[in-house]
Amino acid sequence: MTPATPVTRANEEPAIPWATVVGIGADGWPGLPEASRAALADAEVVIGGPRQLALLPADACPAEQVPWPSPLRPAVPALLDRFRGRRLAILASGDPLFYGIGRTLAETAGAHAFHVLPHPSSVSYACARLGWPLEDTETVTLVGRPADRLAAALHDGRRVLVLSAGADTPATVAALLTDRGFGPSRLTVLEQLGSEAESAYEGVAQDWAHPSGDALNVIAVECVRAADALRLGAVPGLPDTAYEHDGQLTKRHVRAATLAALAPAPGELLWDVGGGSGSIGVEWMRTHPSCRAYAVERSPERAERITRNAARLGVPGLTVVTGPAPKALAELPTPDAVFIGGGLTAPGLLDACWEALRPGGRLVANTVTLESEALLADRYRRWGGDLVKLSVAHAVPVGGFTGWRQAMPVTQWSVTKSVSNEFRGRTQPVSDEFRGRTQPVSDEFRGRRQPVPDEIRNRRQPVPDEIRNRRQPVPDEIRNRTQPVSKAGPEER
Repeated sequence: MTPATPVTRANEEPAIPWATVVGIGADGWPGLPEASRAALADAEVVIGGPRQLALLPADACPAEQVPWPSPLRPAVPALLDRFRGRRLAILASGDPLFYGIGRTLAETAGAHAFHVLPHPSSVSYACARLGWPLEDTETVTLVGRPADRLAAALHDGRRVLVLSAGADTPATVAALLTDRGFGPSRLTVLEQLGSEAESAYEGVAQDWAHPSGDALNVIAVECVRAADALRLGAVPGLPDTAYEHDGQLTKRHVRAATLAALAPAPGELLWDVGGGSGSIGVEWMRTHPSCRAYAVERSPERAERITRNAARLGVPGLTVVTGPAPKALAELPTPDAVFIGGGLTAPGLLDACWEALRPGGRLVANTVTLESEALLADRYRRWGGDLVKLSVAHAVPVGGFTGWRQAMPVTQWSVTKSVSNEFRGRTQPVSDEFRGRTQPVSDEFRGRRQPVPDEIRNRRQPVPDEIRNRRQPVPDEIRNRTQPVSKAGPEER
């Protein structure tokens, strides 16, 4: 079968794939279509995992077999270079570009270096067995990732498929569901999907007692929240009780307003400076699985607390940097947004965050002190943006009645960095090498003035007679009109 012509963009030379990536399922060689079999039979070298390589019949695939080393990702570039120029096939589980090796290969050598022949993924098989619409089913992989990340996907009534890391993953998932208030959820474990050995078993998370089964499994979760469990929504503004904190917490209503100003988008990176409990970074990352955040906190105790909050709320990938800002910011990647929740008066902090922010990025700073408020007012004057004051009051008992208890008002400055305000008010520093140095003037130019030619010195521009003698006539209706004087007293005028 002739491989499909790779897609090329305008003004690009057509790319020629030099390796074939073949998706293979638990059904092995019999489940492969003819194109995939032909690619493997024609290959001189086949790279894959030991389990995948074992599925190939030696008589049909005489190629040299090379197992992936561990750790895999660092070894990929050298392994590809080693076999470039030979007929190379690479085995992948199911669909290579769905949580598979295809992504790593494309990021290493470019997408057009490979001709991809996909196989139905385990998720497609699972939805087919369960009768779940694939587009309405969320997928979370725990392969090489912490189980805590599943917590962000738990919502009452949702269906979630978990790509398992091994035979013990079903028990791990059941324990996590119970701990996060989803103990009544039903689990179905589907093993060896697509093969003759396919099987399934199920149970309720809080009562899970099944022994470990086959390592090749997918876990289907029908989420049911316990009646007494705290409800966590999908938008910023989680209850304050969702966090472990020592009082250093951006409260719920202000937090929701802060995330609205930060405006997270998929794939973006946030600096949460003065992390406290980590709530801003946590809820930034909960908006989309591809969002990333660095929380910078000088207190080691609070830094550990941020890590625990992030894990419990489903974003264990939040990176915590322990150290004082701005020094701790020096090695961080360029942010798309910066939140400053503490330490505004630290020398150079605000300017360092502004300098690091890319054009188009957003900066949001909150404060409750007059000193920091004055600093924000100055930056608002220089760089623009929005300067607002947020006030929240809660109803509380007052004797036998109810009254309002006012929280401390929060001053919030938010601004988007553009090319114009990036340079507004900025002066170029002068290095010590040039400070105080004056440029000497040579005798050749000292005291010399540029003479003005006589033809220019004495020349005046004549005024035409038609303009010199022309006066604007006054109309008779104006010439003869006088303004009557009112006879009213000064109090009535």
